Amino acid sequence: MTELLAPAGNMEALKAAIANGCDAVYLGMQKFGARAYSCNFDETTLREAASYAHLREVKVFVTMNTIVFEEELSDMRAQLAFLNEIGVDGVIVQDMAVFDYIVNRFPDMEAHCSTQMGIDDLDGTLFWKELGAERVVLAREVDIEKAKKIRREAKVPIEIFVHGALCVSYSGNCLMSGLIGYRSGNRGRCVGSCRKPYELLNKTTGKSLGTSYLLSTKDLNTIDYIKDLKELDSLKIEGRMKEPAYVANVVAKYRKALDGTVTAEEKDELKKTFNRTFTKGYLFGEDPKVLSNIQKPNNFGYEIGVISGSYKGMYEIKLHDELRQNDIIRVDHNNEDVNLSVVKLYDREENLINRADRVCYIRIKEKLAKGDLVYKTKDYLFYKELEQHMDGEFRRFPLSLRVYAYPGAHLTVDAEGLGVQCFYESKEILEAAENHPTTIEQVKKQFAKLNDTVFTLQNLEFEECGAFLPVKILNQARREIVDRLYEEKINNKPRRVLTETVEAEVQTAASERDTVQAQAVDEPAASEREAAGPHLTASVTTREQYEACRKEGLTEIYFENIIRRNQIAYEPRKGELLIGGYGGLHYYKDSNPFITDYSFNVVNSVTCRKLHELGARRITLSYELNRRQIADLIAAYRKDYGQAPALEMIVYGRAPLLFTKYCPLKKMGQCGLCKQNRYELRDEYGTFPILSHEDCTTTILNGKILNLLDEMPSIEGVEAFRLNFMTETPEEVSRVIRTAKKKLDGHEENSCFNRETDTRGHFNREII
Repeated sequence: MTELLAPAGNMEALKAAIANGCDAVYLGMQKFGARAYSCNFDETTLREAASYAHLREVKVFVTMNTIVFEEELSDMRAQLAFLNEIGVDGVIVQDMAVFDYIVNRFPDMEAHCSTQMGIDDLDGTLFWKELGAERVVLAREVDIEKAKKIRREAKVPIEIFVHGALCVSYSGNCLMSGLIGYRSGNRGRCVGSCRKPYELLNKTTGKSLGTSYLLSTKDLNTIDYIKDLKELDSLKIEGRMKEPAYVANVVAKYRKALDGTVTAEEKDELKKTFNRTFTKGYLFGEDPKVLSNIQKPNNFGYEIGVISGSYKGMYEIKLHDELRQNDIIRVDHNNEDVNLSVVKLYDREENLINRADRVCYIRIKEKLAKGDLVYKTKDYLFYKELEQHMDGEFRRFPLSLRVYAYPGAHLTVDAEGLGVQCFYESKEILEAAENHPTTIEQVKKQFAKLNDTVFTLQNLEFEECGAFLPVKILNQARREIVDRLYEEKINNKPRRVLTETVEAEVQTAASERDTVQAQAVDEPAASEREAAGPHLTASVTTREQYEACRKEGLTEIYFENIIRRNQIAYEPRKGELLIGGYGGLHYYKDSNPFITDYSFNVVNSVTCRKLHELGARRITLSYELNRRQIADLIAAYRKDYGQAPALEMIVYGRAPLLFTKYCPLKKMGQCGLCKQNRYELRDEYGTFPILSHEDCTTTILNGKILNLLDEMPSIEGVEAFRLNFMTETPEEVSRVIRTAKKKLDGHEENSCFNRETDTRGHFNREII
């Protein structure tokens, strides 16, 4: 059976999701969730939420899908222990350290791979399956046929997003928010850099191609393709920051779609709660050109009419859809929004009316013009209808009762429901009936009043023995039986504690792994590597840059040996590789020496160790680490593993803010011209060069150059410093290499940092 997985940003949204037919919910706590600005749950409310959901046979998955810094590892472990204690069904993770701790400590709690991992192929899925993943959430760039093939061949449950907001950056893995605003998307604090307006500039011609919301994607909507989706295990709705009404609406429609009962009218109602207009996304082959809505980055609403003129100081609206009092509308006037709550609505005679479906009139101070389009952004009546379905019971569970009622004895009941049993005995002694003893029909009538519970009365056995049962006693019995069954259900779950045998197996396996892998990591020995001192490496994008690096004497140059995180296919390679994704890691780890790239988002010692265990010769640190955090990571690694990790650090170059399968140039009619022209985006803070790739994917670069060359002599414990060349000329490449060498050798004391063109990134600042 295909699972319908719903978002829950708070308790109200959770109840709305369950009331409308979801099979599982996903939610976050105050820390480690990728929606830090949602209300989220604390320990008290999460315990309540888990109980509420499990009573109704709904699974609970908790998002811990951020990167985890060294100083947070103990808090991470404590949070996981709590989640295990309250019985959550699974945890969605990005960081390898979190994943490892779940798999090795809590075998009853599933580890799910977040879409943040960027898993988009069979090899990446198999990699995590072999490490113990119970489910993989594929990148949103995967198409449906590939997703189904991965499911068939990997034989691991697959989860995909089917509705809601899309990240323009590949699988949501984005550095733009963090490196510009110091609020990291990988920490759940994205400021929505992609939802801002940008001017597109042709740098070659000096021409502006206009300002728009060029990176703002439409919302995903795949309800028309539900038959194709059923082959996958879990269909996920995005929306942990959305209101409960949104959750109720979307969950209800997809529930009906899965059950084969949804109507065209109901599908159309999806636009009545938040939408940025809709796209079928990469999942069903949307043309990347129409993937974005460059007009508006927030709630678009839906068109209901047009300003058709003015009359007696009022604006006339010609309608093709209904407008009611208390609705909220927006009018698109000169590409600016005029947002209005419809407090008063008039007919042509200036009479107040409650609704209109052809023509109506509004009186406002704002200037509008004939031809302005009118959109409804909130349908008051529809929201009122949704409120009636926010906390009801979607599923009912059978209740069986055996009732014993004898004069001169207590009323007793054996009850069974939700897979548990309880026994009830009344305080009162029953009396014999003087005239009419209580019948089985009367008993059934009272026990069947279960609308405010999860039960429906399926079976009741009652022997009529001449007793009189007051309604008060029956009602009290029903209420207490329900409460006791609830309590039994919540408390009657298997205790999640590792046995001594299991714990011993875990410790033994870890010890054996450490012994074997230490040998691989120690070649050459860590002490020898440290004694040799750091050296320079370089990554390049052109043959000319490569030759310039060789001319300057660099021997480790990443060019044709780069395996990108979205590699379309893998084939045997010779020599050492720079690997950027888990699929490449799985394919090449047993055949080639390799270095892991920055896209693995390594920020703690545990992840370093796991990657070394998998064979990584060196590990490139995340862009989002500062000086202190790097030192903490290295110190912790030394303490726990008795040696230094083999690390690489990017110290120069334009940081790749986001990598995307969407091409903004194609959107603006520049397809194919990227080979002749240079383009960049511009906002109030600066410019962002656009790097177009041969496969029509795109990288948006930071306008300022990361320059930590002055800092290199003071950075201890890093084996290699990488110079990352993207847009530089061969002459610039040579100049930077020479400067870097002088800095490393201590022959250059003057600063090479330019405040106008350069940035130190996060190195001296802590990211939020």
